[in-house]
Amino acid sequence: MSEDALRIANFRVHVVPAVLALANPPWQRDVWLDPSKFEDLDHVFHTLFDDFCDAEDPERYLGISLRTQEEVALMRELGAALNAASAQAPNDTDEEYLRATVWPDVVAVAGRLAQVMVANDLRELAVLREAAAQEPAKTVSRADGDSQ
Repeated sequence: MSEDALRIANFRVHVVPAVLALANPPWQRDVWLDPSKFEDLDHVFHTLFDDFCDAEDPERYLGISLRTQEEVALMRELGAALNAASAQAPNDTDEEYLRATVWPDVVAVAGRLAQVMVANDLRELAVLREAAAQEPAKTVSRADGDSQ
């Protein structure tokens, strides 16, 4: 696996679950509204806007945490939807976000982006698997110097 492929995988291991969380309202209520759980909406915002992407300006993350222009466009749309929800959450609480009139837009865009990201990751996995299958079989040396 190339260094670029490893880098994108290391970023996407954070970004894809954050997008999936935004696409799943029952999970949001079960996890984000439970004070005993570590993850909350603030974690998702940091992941998508600060740590592993910039949902307001995602172009510079193409090839880093986003694989395609379609992902870039959907991430920008998701960022706009999250910012619109933020405008309806003056106290910045998870409860306010989930009650925002625009929250269904966040869920819808996140669902589309999640589908695209997972499909792209599965396609990349198939390419990597095919490339590995194309490599010539390596021989295993025995202690006596013969090959198997």
